[in-house]
Order: sequence, then C-alpha cells, then structure tokens
Amino acid sequence: MAAQGDAPPRRARTAPTRAQLDAWRAFLRAHASVMRTLEAELLAEQDLPLASYDVLVQLAEAPGRRLRMTELADAVLLSRSGVTRLVDRLEKAGLVARCPVETDGRGVAARLTDAGLDRLRTASRTHLRGVGQHFVDRLDDTDLHVLEQITRRLADHP
Repeated sequence: MAAQGDAPPRRARTAPTRAQLDAWRAFLRAHASVMRTLEAELLAEQDLPLASYDVLVQLAEAPGRRLRMTELADAVLLSRSGVTRLVDRLEKAGLVARCPVETDGRGVAARLTDAGLDRLRTASRTHLRGVGQHFVDRLDDTDLHVLEQITRRLADHP
C-alpha cells in the first residue's frame, strides 16, 4: 500500500483488464447518475442548471466575488466560448455582471451581483440537500476519505 499522499507504483502500460474496465465504467456510471439527479433537482426546484449554479459558486468564493473569464472557464471546466455563453445568460438574468479587470485594461471579469448571491443562497439549499442524499449519505467516513484521495490523485495527474 502506498504511503498517505504518495502515488501508487506505476503499472506497465498494457491494455486494461476486464476488472479495471469494470472499475472505470462503474466510476463513469456513478458520476453520471449523481450529476443527472443533482441537475434534475436544481432544474425542478430552482429552474437553475447545474453549470449555472457552479458559476455562481465559483464567483461567490472568489476574492471580490469576481474572476477573469479565463479563470472562470478553468474553474467550471468549460471552454472559454462555453463560459462566455453561460455568463451571457446569467448576465441577462441579472445574476452576473461583466466588469473590466483593474490591472489589465483589456481583460474582462465576471462579477457575482447581489441578486446572484441571493439566488445562489436559495439554490444551495436544494443542491446541498441533494449532495447529502445522493452522495454523502451513501458513503461512510472512510469511503469519503479514500474517494477524496483517489479523485485528487486522478485530477492532479491526468
């Protein structure tokens, strides 16, 4: 077993075994299932897509409730054009405003408005309840710790 924080030993690069592919597919199915459920609940109860919720969260957690558009795209895992279209919709709804980047006259940032923060607070009740019900409550503390270690390792070393 690898020491805590250490990566496991590298395996020789061969075609994945049946068991390895089963683990991969189970991971994909679990992710898709939970995400579909969370999306459906947010849409049904808050009329807010999960991607929009994610943008509001990222902006709320950022200094000054603002991020450069490129930083926002990286944070929400969307293309720059995808985040631009999403911010367009959120701006029309009054949840986000575009503003110049103070240190760069050419840069544009997205800023969470007060209305956006209010909307996020309301939507968070639905989302956090869903995360608890469809993810946290299905795992014990050991499962959660191991899953966090595994997913961090996967995200840190693509």
